[in-house]
Parts: sequence; structure tokens; C-alpha cells
Amino acid sequence: MADRVSDFLAQWERERPDLDVSPMGVIGRLSRVSEITGRALSRTFTAHGLTSGEFDTLATLRRAGSPFTLTPGELAASSMVTGAAMTNRLQRLEDKGLLVRATDPENRRRVHVRLTDDGRARVDEVVVEHMRTEQDLLDAHLTRTQQGELAALLATFLESSGDVSMRRD
Repeated sequence: MADRVSDFLAQWERERPDLDVSPMGVIGRLSRVSEITGRALSRTFTAHGLTSGEFDTLATLRRAGSPFTLTPGELAASSMVTGAAMTNRLQRLEDKGLLVRATDPENRRRVHVRLTDDGRARVDEVVVEHMRTEQDLLDAHLTRTQQGELAALLATFLESSGDVSMRRD
């Protein structure tokens, strides 16, 4: 049995035998995996009244540690979304009572975004189910050894692409 990307590769090889379509085998499969996993993860977030972007924002605040506060710019950079998209996301989460925005008393031009107690409880609840969903997806298709090998290969790709850790250990 072959995957759908194999069909695309065979078609291109038939139509354009002069092209090396092997990169499409990797990139096409990464894209398909992203679509499949995205749908499964979206179901988890929707069940908790969130979008994936909203969960990402709450999770970013939670991972920041106490006092669970960042600026909108820091959140946008972490999420790789525009400032306008982040503003909309923050408004929806504030309307749900999951975060608050407050002006910095020392610099009125600066805003801080903080998880509320309800926001922290929600993200702590959802992240457990999120991890379970991810593990179930992986376990259904790959052994634990294969999962580790894939994680290492993807880390190599990301690091060599310049997507490196921002930690300053």
C-alpha cells in the first residue's frame, strides 16, 4: 500500500521524467502530516472552546512561568503571527475571561498580557488532553524508537534552517 504522495510522485515521474521529484516526497509528506495532525488537534481545542491559535497563546503565557505575563509583541513573535492577528486573538481570550491586558504603570505605552486564574486552569486542563492526542497520533503510526528518530531528524532540519533555541543557558 502506498500513501497519496506516492501517487503524486508517480504522476510527476510519468509526466516529467526529467525532474527529480524526490524532494516532494519529503515536503509533500510533511504537509500531509501537518494537515492530518492539525485536524486531530483542532478537535481537542474545539472541545474546550478554543482555537489552536488561542491555545497557543494561553500555552505561551503558561510556559512563561509565574506571573504568566508577556507583552503582545512577545506573544506575536512566539506565535509567528502579525500584531493585528495577535490583537484579535487577545480580544477573544479576554472576552472569554482567560487573560487580562493591563497598561504598564511605569510606561503607559506598554501593555502586559496575563493569564487569569480561569485561563491558567483552562490551559492546564487542555494541555493534558493535547499531549494525549499527540501521543495517540504518534503511537498509532510509529514505534517509540521511530518517534525518537523522526524527532531527531526534524530537529536537525530546523536547526540547520536557523530555527534555533532562544534559550540563553
